[in-house]
Amino acid sequence: MSKELDRSPICQDLNLEKAKYHDAQRSVWRSICIIVTCTAAMVVNTASTSSVAIALPTIERDLNIKEEQLQWLVSAYTLSSGCLLLFFGRLADIYGRKKAFMIGTLCQVVFSLGGGFAQDGITLVILRAFQGIGSAATIPSALGILAHAFPPSRMRSIAFATFAAGAPVGGAFGMIIGGVLTQLSSTHWRSSFYLIAAISTLMGISGMISFDADVTATEAVDWIGASLVTVGLVLIVFVLGQGEVASQGWKTPYIIILSIVGIIMVSLFLLWERYLEQFMDDPSRTPSAWTPPPLMKLSLWTRAKGRMAVILVIALLNWCAFSSWSFWVQLYYQNYILLTPMQTMLRFIPLFIVGCLCNVFVAMSVGKLPLVIFAVSGTLLTASAAIMFAVIDTTASYWVSGFPATIVVVFGADFVYASGTIFIAKIAPPHERSVAGALFQTMTQLGGAVGLAVSTLVFNVVVANESANAGVTVNSTGSNAPRSAQLKGYRSAQWTCASFVLSAALLAAIFLYGVGIVGDKKISKHVDSDKTIAARSESDG
Repeated sequence: MSKELDRSPICQDLNLEKAKYHDAQRSVWRSICIIVTCTAAMVVNTASTSSVAIALPTIERDLNIKEEQLQWLVSAYTLSSGCLLLFFGRLADIYGRKKAFMIGTLCQVVFSLGGGFAQDGITLVILRAFQGIGSAATIPSALGILAHAFPPSRMRSIAFATFAAGAPVGGAFGMIIGGVLTQLSSTHWRSSFYLIAAISTLMGISGMISFDADVTATEAVDWIGASLVTVGLVLIVFVLGQGEVASQGWKTPYIIILSIVGIIMVSLFLLWERYLEQFMDDPSRTPSAWTPPPLMKLSLWTRAKGRMAVILVIALLNWCAFSSWSFWVQLYYQNYILLTPMQTMLRFIPLFIVGCLCNVFVAMSVGKLPLVIFAVSGTLLTASAAIMFAVIDTTASYWVSGFPATIVVVFGADFVYASGTIFIAKIAPPHERSVAGALFQTMTQLGGAVGLAVSTLVFNVVVANESANAGVTVNSTGSNAPRSAQLKGYRSAQWTCASFVLSAALLAAIFLYGVGIVGDKKISKHVDSDKTIAARSESDG
């Protein structure tokens, strides 16, 4: 199969283009611009969520939005961005990553500005969904651009580590700037949307100047597969977010129906992709518009002797823990300790600083240490953060548990994301890098949704049971639950987070032990390296 891959016109075209690009010397400043622009895409992606999340109470009062509908200001963005990643990743690989990046940036500029001028909740939710489409286009494109622009070398390690740093930097930046602008600026929460639009504009200009010209292909798009996976993921993510707040919880009829339909759609997508991949591997069959190359080859999961699947599952479990930890810690600070949003924001600042330092460490050491070290140590440190809050002394100072937990929680997210994306860029064939990066990002998005749904279910069950033992029937909002019951719920949610990430650590220790070093110390020729890696991964699968 590796020989067929090398003979394919698309792969030949890509390799010729890579030789042309990398034989010419790119200036250091242009390389820096590429890294900064791609990292800015990740910053904008996470800041677009955190800046709105911290401003939700103000938006609720300003636009008179019902509390049960407020979550959709955040969910609409993550729903569209998470469920369209695979589709846009494939489009970027076919029609050009620079083009896809520019289209995504334009979406973010236009719909961020629109969000700043929105006058009612429904309009703002719709604009947030379209804003998420922009992120779905820019993130996989940025991953593909970095993998194409930098050959296996220490520079590639630096580029991917810097890109990974954009997630914690963007989350903290959005939280800090969103809180400050909401409280101090004349336009309040609208200022955050204007700022995101301004940053996206600069990002688009920089990308237009610094990115290499696109390499396009004449392949047909797998529209059937794209429709199946998009609809299926939308339904599954919607159910995960809505199951606990529906009128009858997870027993609500539409929740059950949509769950079944979503699972069926994803299952049909996997069967369709398997059929298309088998069709493409049969030399006696002629491709047509009805049998295009698959959106996502199922063999992609088997690359490097199945370790691709392992790193994707680890990413999902890690984000189950990290996203849920952040959510429950914010609620603990504001609803149990009764801190203000600004006081809560200040307690998360160490996460931003340590996140940057983590990725500097990855960039410097990924060419010296094996992948298993990053995966196991990072996930265990994240587990320790969840355990600190699971056994927290509520009367103790922030510096006893809160501060050290905030310091170590980000290790798992940063170590797994940075080293994982470098590993994927190394084993994915050149013509599949954007879709491979999109698959990794999709798993992290699904992880956040799954982790929050499961931990919320645990929290609600524990609070209801503890309240019942105290003779209290909890109301729909949970506001009358005894403080002891609430604390037990927060502890149980954090134990759930710890179980996710401890499972990830166990998987990493067992299955990633023999992977070795995924980073590179010195520059090697780009085309030869990519072809060798692609052939090796095909033979391993």
